[in-house]
Amino acid sequence: MKKYVFAIFFLLNICTGGFSFACTTAVISGKAIANGRPLLWKLRDADETENCMRFFNDGKYTYIGLINSNDIEGKNVWAGANSEGFAIMNNASFNVNIDDTVSLKDQEGVFMKLALQECATLADFEKLLDNHPKPHGLAANFGVIDGKGGAAYYEVDNYTYTKYDANDLETAPHGYLVRTNFSFIGKKDVGYGYIRYQTAEEIFQRADVQNKLNYRTIIQEFSRCFYHPVINVDYREKYSKIPRGKNFVHSDDLIIRKGSVSSFIVQGIRDGEQADLSTIWTMVAFPETCVAVPVWVRGGDTLPKSLVYDKTIKTSRLNKYALEWKEKCYPIGRTDGYHYLNISELVNKEGTGFVQRIEKLENIIFNKTDKVLAVWRKKNPSEEQILDFYKEIDKLIDDFYKRE
Repeated sequence: MKKYVFAIFFLLNICTGGFSFACTTAVISGKAIANGRPLLWKLRDADETENCMRFFNDGKYTYIGLINSNDIEGKNVWAGANSEGFAIMNNASFNVNIDDTVSLKDQEGVFMKLALQECATLADFEKLLDNHPKPHGLAANFGVIDGKGGAAYYEVDNYTYTKYDANDLETAPHGYLVRTNFSFIGKKDVGYGYIRYQTAEEIFQRADVQNKLNYRTIIQEFSRCFYHPVINVDYREKYSKIPRGKNFVHSDDLIIRKGSVSSFIVQGIRDGEQADLSTIWTMVAFPETCVAVPVWVRGGDTLPKSLVYDKTIKTSRLNKYALEWKEKCYPIGRTDGYHYLNISELVNKEGTGFVQRIEKLENIIFNKTDKVLAVWRKKNPSEEQILDFYKEIDKLIDDFYKRE
């Protein structure tokens, strides 16, 4: 699409800036990554700000999923990966099922849970879609990778689906695909997220040219992107040079905004690697104030304590830490205050912004994780070794937030 088309949608998005379920996602083939491991990315927007991670053993395969903290029974999974190297996420699509009067809807979380329980490959997922009762109650773009190098989107409505293969050079000439809140199979110029789609396309293109498509870039540069393509301003770059103060920006059309509640990245495996060592990097709250933490299905049902549901606070510990910081970023309490982000709380000339401090800790975690993975991929770790690593990460997180 031409840039002027996106400019038309600027006003539409301004009017719907607080729209929920407006995720930005990407599927990246291992062919586009230097180490050959595919990547899955979901930047999740939702009404539910409280999230945690949970290990499940209620299907054919074990899996880890991102869930709403108030979903005590774990009925909906909003992104996840299982023991076979199969991983899935979605974003809602608002230009399919336009004239459909079917009452069944919003089944995406239930469906992704089912896929994690039953699917090992993209072919399994396609079989699930074929055999699933119609109407699906679905309106979504599902991003999927598997342990065999598969990487694709499935644009799904109540009755049909269309596959977009990230390994197909005609479909994905650079080895990656991005989606926001419209489907290419849907009604043209309807839906949401056209500006975010343009942003995602531009930042992916730049990273591709610079050979920077990797999990670190996605976590720190994409999940914390403050670039606005219509007015051609990178707020992160701009305000990193300005002293801390009351510097507000209108954040509705950014990839990250008030409704952003988590980010989820899966670094898949290469052929021959242990399938349950796909690395799930998760930020269980507003990504600008939340540290990214790695988990593996191989670790079993004991996840980092910072990520799991805590009955005392009724959410995960890391989620609580990050939400307390988020309140400082959106301090205007009036009805329309959610539009305005005080970006100086995140980045500033003094280097004291939440993002700037978080990324120093994350770089330590990244290096530690890469080091242990280099060993684990040669000699499969025991659950105890993974749990010891979790304890180390938990201590880093608790010390960091309590100190700050």
